[in-house]
Amino acid sequence: MGNRYKTLLIFTSFFTALMGWSQVSSQIKPNVIVILTDDQGSVDLNAYGATDLYTPNMDRLAKEGVRFTQFYAGAPVCSPSRAVLLTGKTNLRAGLPNNVPIPERAEETGQYGLPTAEVTMAEMLKENGYSTALIGKWHLGHRPQNLPNGQGFDYFFGHQRGCIDNYSHFFFWDGPNKHDLYRNGEEVYYPGEHFSELMVDEIKGFVDKEEGNPFFIYWAFNAPHYPYQGTPKWLEHYEDLPTPRKEYASFLSNTDEQIGKVLDYLDEKGLTDDTIVIFQSDHGHSREARAFYGGGNAGPYRGSKFSMFEGGIRVPAIIRYPKEIPANQVRDQLAMETDWFSTVADLANIDITDLKVDGKSLMPIIKSAKKKSEHDAVYWQLGGYDDKTAQWVVRKGPWKLIGNVNEPLGEEKQKEMPGLFLVNLDEDIGEQNNLADTNPKILKELLQLHKTWLTSVRKEMNK
Repeated sequence: MGNRYKTLLIFTSFFTALMGWSQVSSQIKPNVIVILTDDQGSVDLNAYGATDLYTPNMDRLAKEGVRFTQFYAGAPVCSPSRAVLLTGKTNLRAGLPNNVPIPERAEETGQYGLPTAEVTMAEMLKENGYSTALIGKWHLGHRPQNLPNGQGFDYFFGHQRGCIDNYSHFFFWDGPNKHDLYRNGEEVYYPGEHFSELMVDEIKGFVDKEEGNPFFIYWAFNAPHYPYQGTPKWLEHYEDLPTPRKEYASFLSNTDEQIGKVLDYLDEKGLTDDTIVIFQSDHGHSREARAFYGGGNAGPYRGSKFSMFEGGIRVPAIIRYPKEIPANQVRDQLAMETDWFSTVADLANIDITDLKVDGKSLMPIIKSAKKKSEHDAVYWQLGGYDDKTAQWVVRKGPWKLIGNVNEPLGEEKQKEMPGLFLVNLDEDIGEQNNLADTNPKILKELLQLHKTWLTSVRKEMNK
């Protein structure tokens, strides 16, 4: 082989390697952080109209990204909503019709959590080169295969059950009182340290460890879910507010403060432009006794947690990604919690066609405020696969039909509710007037849509 040919071969190999590196470098995937607050009211941050709260960091996300005004949680309770987020499917198609019971009750109910056959956002991203972490609340099952490390997360720090005391890290709300703080499968102890601050330290540590690699962090807050445990600084800040708004507000502003620490850390590490940050509440505010029968605010919307009225499922939602998403924009089109899965896949250039999710990428409406919603009709069902007992909803355009209506009223006496409640949201955003008797044609159409959808889901799930 002549020297000239050797030189050409070496140059060709170098050029090929260089081109390959260039293609890889131009396809570097964005980091992803999904922030899910717990029981945050529909309008409980300044960007959504709150005037008695201090939420500069949530508002910063809104100013630097896109805020949605007609965004719906997948369910008005914790576990099903989380299943929707992580699978991109309705909770029925994800196999989680209701809240996951504590492990002591799982066998008697037959509910063990999110089925392992479902592909989670963590699994989808991990398959495509991401390091994955869950920091915070799980509430999607307790057997090893149902816990975060069995569902696509390389790293887990947080609690397995639905809530904990933020200082002792004990679960006090059903069955035996139990310490519930884990790092992966190992129980860990940090008595007296506020859980929100522990989470920030864990996130910073994970980001440092994964420097140079794309990462996914699902940051699931235990706030402002009861117990309301804002730090003394925030309790003093809100001392003039009445109970329970004072306790709720202090916990929410503490949450906002921790979000700010992580946003600042992304700035410090030079990662802001390369990181998708998604923010959402899992559903509406609580009116449970342990939440002092209130504290949160749904603004003009009726309902709260556990209810399919707007106040139970319409939530604040924001996405920021400076490289691809415009700043300080508002989108009024209908969007769903199922959509985050598809949106993340879209931005990370991952093909999810085979997964058959219910969500749609939000990028078309993010790019154009004039583009119609990707959803024609949307569906909810909570409590089981039998719509004779489960609460359900179908919405098409402004028309919304609720079946087996539930409306928790806190300390007030529960009202007798109709079996069917039809509303036109364009004309009655507060859902005060039931139009089921006066609009038989619309009622029939929506009932048929619901029936067709549920029949398809039950066939798919063998229910």
